[in-house]
Amino acid sequence: MSATPLLQVNNLQVGFRNQRGIVPALNGVDFTINAGETVAIVGESGSGKSTTAHAIINLLPGSGVITGGEVLFEGRDLTKLTPKQVEDVRGKQIGFVPQDPMANLNPVWSIGFQVEEAIRANGVATGRAAVKRRAIEVLKEAGLADADRRLRQFPHQFSGGMRQRVLIGMGLAAHPKLLIADEPTSALDVTVQRVILDHLATLTRDLGTAVLFITHDLGLAAERAEKLIVMYKGKIVESGPSRELLENPQHPYTQRLVAAAPSLASRRIQSAHQPLVEIEHETPRSAEGFDLIEAAEARAEVQAAAPVTAPAIVIENLTKVFKIRGDKLTAREFKAVDDVSFSIPRGSTMALVGESGSGKSTVAKLLLKLEDATSGKISVDGTDITTLKGKDVLAFRRKTQPVFQDPYGSLDPLRNIGNTIAEPLHVHKVGTKAERRARVLELLDQVALPQSLATRYPNELSGGQRQRVAIARALALKPEIVVLDEAVSALDVLVQAQVLKLLADLQAELGLTYLFITHDLAVVRVIADNVCVMQAGRIVEASTVDEVFDNPREQYTRDLLNAIPGADLQLGV
Repeated sequence: MSATPLLQVNNLQVGFRNQRGIVPALNGVDFTINAGETVAIVGESGSGKSTTAHAIINLLPGSGVITGGEVLFEGRDLTKLTPKQVEDVRGKQIGFVPQDPMANLNPVWSIGFQVEEAIRANGVATGRAAVKRRAIEVLKEAGLADADRRLRQFPHQFSGGMRQRVLIGMGLAAHPKLLIADEPTSALDVTVQRVILDHLATLTRDLGTAVLFITHDLGLAAERAEKLIVMYKGKIVESGPSRELLENPQHPYTQRLVAAAPSLASRRIQSAHQPLVEIEHETPRSAEGFDLIEAAEARAEVQAAAPVTAPAIVIENLTKVFKIRGDKLTAREFKAVDDVSFSIPRGSTMALVGESGSGKSTVAKLLLKLEDATSGKISVDGTDITTLKGKDVLAFRRKTQPVFQDPYGSLDPLRNIGNTIAEPLHVHKVGTKAERRARVLELLDQVALPQSLATRYPNELSGGQRQRVAIARALALKPEIVVLDEAVSALDVLVQAQVLKLLADLQAELGLTYLFITHDLAVVRVIADNVCVMQAGRIVEASTVDEVFDNPREQYTRDLLNAIPGADLQLGV
């Protein structure tokens, strides 16, 4: 390893222009990356992680400007280069893997066209035949089988993991000396995430490529990076060897991150059914003003006081078969949900976990009557909802409401927050105009948002605030059941902990029954009472959360648990 760092960032300062001037975003960032080294930057949304990454390769949005400092790549200050000179560095010497593979692959262009475009732009190959050969090699290097056929397919025909492999392949196509990976696996389940990261590690090791990870997953940072940088409000507050830093965090902000991170702390958060003395000794508390223990206590009190009643939801032999389009010879059927049975006690949380494609979200859609079951029963309060039609379906939806993964995608950008929350009241013709407005303000209070947000729009809110709005909308009709489909997977650890605490508080206050769909098993330990593990459309294991986590019977469940990044960390909090 040479004495001179591959990348040296000195006193980097970045701001964003508005009508009043330049608003500072980075305030003197300093760090180094050596050749072949893997470094991770962590911090909450808005801490400056992605801004740092984009500033290095001059990919700041239009209003972003570097106002001071230097970015030395092999001793050359990238901030002093012309746009054309930076383009010669970007892609060829510094690769980049963006966060959202669906948003960063053009849906109307084939995969081959987009890979070949990147190869030409980076000067990796010239000539039509040579470019195509290299595109096939890139997809093979990214771990995609049958690469020649894959070139002709489009992004929507690829799974999330396959799309991420394409972006990683494009980022490494020119064999760069540094790869910047911005949240490369945030939307993937743990087993696919592990495969992708193992493959990325192999490629970068073979090529001698250094890696800069931008992530909100502390477990991933600890497991994959040699050095960790913690950012807060545009500054680096702590840095050092990853595992040492996370097992013994010194800065109060790092301590808050570690305490709030389910991927690290989940095994230390005890079940609501365990004695409070044990919980107090073994569970980390967050310094953010919320406390997961309080939610557990409240839930335990509700469950202890409630009389034993029939389950809120009973699912029996549920099956869903999709017909795959094609001609008469190639048409086939796909069984997405295969003879699934489980029940959810009233006022409790059932988590449904498994890999992408295991059938979790299809079960949620069937329960919400967004899809019709092929066979089987779904009983809600004793009524088989699979037989409901017309007005009966509308009446059923008053008591069963969803919260989806992407709060920005599920909120209408043209409606203000007040109208968004009131929409279910309008659809179901509930209340007068004044009563609806009062209900909106009541709901904003309930999800701990200021009433002044009623006149704001989704683009003016943070991710955590938008998800609280989605929860408020789901509660507008005072439902008994809420189906949460990956409702916290896109949130950073501090916001995620706040939303989970909110959900637990609302459940204790309102007696809600939750079906919680997630690929993040660490979150399950925090929020759920019982868990069903799904694989290929079937439930392979089901029990209490403690039983499944502590004594998993199935190898598939053990594989899921072992794939949690950083699960073996011993935290010093």
